[in-house]
Amino acid sequence: MEMNGVVSEYRKKCVESKHNSLCKEETEPNETVDETKVSHIEKAYSTILAELGEDINREGLLRTPLRAAKAMQFFTKGYKETPQDILNDAIFDENHEEMVIVKDIDLFSLCEHHLVPFFGKAHIAYLPNKKVVGLSKIARIVEIYSRRLQVQERLTKQIASAIVEALDPTGVAVVIKAVHMCMVMRGVQKNNASTVTSVMLGAFNDDPITRKEFLNLAL
Repeated sequence: MEMNGVVSEYRKKCVESKHNSLCKEETEPNETVDETKVSHIEKAYSTILAELGEDINREGLLRTPLRAAKAMQFFTKGYKETPQDILNDAIFDENHEEMVIVKDIDLFSLCEHHLVPFFGKAHIAYLPNKKVVGLSKIARIVEIYSRRLQVQERLTKQIASAIVEALDPTGVAVVIKAVHMCMVMRGVQKNNASTVTSVMLGAFNDDPITRKEFLNLAL
């Protein structure tokens, strides 16, 4: 109850403040906010800060629980999206069967074990089976699955599976190389360690020459 009172007091200060610009809720231009969930997450962050020994009433932390709540919703917005939402109008019949590669796709995600970031690049290829997809949609698939609580191994598989389901291609290959802050900021604290995961499906799994071509072009 005490923590709820602190949050309510903060909101009251924002309403009454003569400097309203300092208390505006920070929302991305195209971001949909669930105010009820944001309020619950905000209260949880207030509790966490207080239990860490912080004074949540000091100026620098007054808006931190709300900022953190909105940030966490953005970091996990992939739960509200599916590949079907973005691919339905971007798949085209095309008499093309040669390899298509989209490489160096930036990705940012949260490790589900410690809720700290991991980030890196994804390299993706597919062999069309009379159908192609808009190139930006491949990056969007990466975004959908990386904006969830993840482990890199599952993320790699989910991206590959989504492409297979959408295009029924002859083959799909996904390689992700990422740095995990749970290994850098805590634990073993190895600053130069990176993790590489791969999934090879169809021709990329069955044909060493096709797999080698992809790896030579993408990495």
